[in-house]
Amino acid sequence: MKTISPKIILALFSFVVAFSVSGITYFYSNSVRFSFYAFTISLSTSLVMLFFVNVFIVKKITTLINTVKKFRTQSDDVSLNNEFRSNEMSLLHSEIFAWAEERKNEIERLKKLEVYRKEFLGNVSHELKTPIFNIQGYVLTLLDGGLEDETINRDYLQRAEKSIDRMITIIDDLEAISQLETGELQIEPERFDIVALAKDVIEAQELKATNKGIILTVQNDEKPIFVFADRFRIRQVIVNLIVNSIKYGKQNGETKIRIYDMGDNVSVEVVDNGLGIEDKHLPRLFERFYRVDKSRSREQGGTGLGLAIVKHIIEAHNQTINVMSTVGVGTVFSFTLKKSN
Repeated sequence: MKTISPKIILALFSFVVAFSVSGITYFYSNSVRFSFYAFTISLSTSLVMLFFVNVFIVKKITTLINTVKKFRTQSDDVSLNNEFRSNEMSLLHSEIFAWAEERKNEIERLKKLEVYRKEFLGNVSHELKTPIFNIQGYVLTLLDGGLEDETINRDYLQRAEKSIDRMITIIDDLEAISQLETGELQIEPERFDIVALAKDVIEAQELKATNKGIILTVQNDEKPIFVFADRFRIRQVIVNLIVNSIKYGKQNGETKIRIYDMGDNVSVEVVDNGLGIEDKHLPRLFERFYRVDKSRSREQGGTGLGLAIVKHIIEAHNQTINVMSTVGVGTVFSFTLKKSN
């Protein structure tokens, strides 16, 4: 139902008052002329009052509306229809309500960012603390006399080196994510055969897979399929996905790379028949440091940054990556790339 403007209500009220005063005057004076004068004076007075109401109240409301709009985060997207233009009170209510909703959404977003920031800092601290404490323990042991003990000195130095390598890996991964997010790490696309790249990754990871009894294969490899992307970064994506499937796959399992020509794009899938991932974990799987099984992940030596890097690389190509998983059946990671003829 359309709302009547306050100015129209006041105008109607002015006519009602004028007719009432005119009728009362005619009743007591029985004079049409006096009745007409009373009507004219009453109507003029009411219209003057309406003018001052418009100047001092309605314009003040309009100013308030414009002030509220300036503070709205999406004020450029706000358009006023004729119904609201004719009713300043309704417009003011609409603007204040929209402003309040935006402030509420902004506060909720900031709260989520604060929680994410705390989790992120806590995860970074924990990931770096472990190798630092390991290095400290090895060095203190050596300083306390272990350096002269040939049975442990080399072993402890090698362990310290592994912890240092782990710290370097974490820092390199964090730097890569930061550069991808800020655009500092530029994607250098080129034309290459994605099938040949997939086979190359399989060959490089075959020994690691064999140690766990996992079979790696590339399907749909009868002919080359060319894409236009950053070869080095896409190799990094496939390696991360294959290594994950080996680390968290079941003994004597299987991992396949399936490649499909989809016209303008090429779809790449990394499929395994491992333990699968519960639905509750899937929405957060690409977050930094997020782990489905934290203790098991750290035992495997992962930093928890691999899938976050994968997501950023694919998004830097203006493409998407998705994951589907069923507990006890397996997991499918799929992403698209721009096809090159």
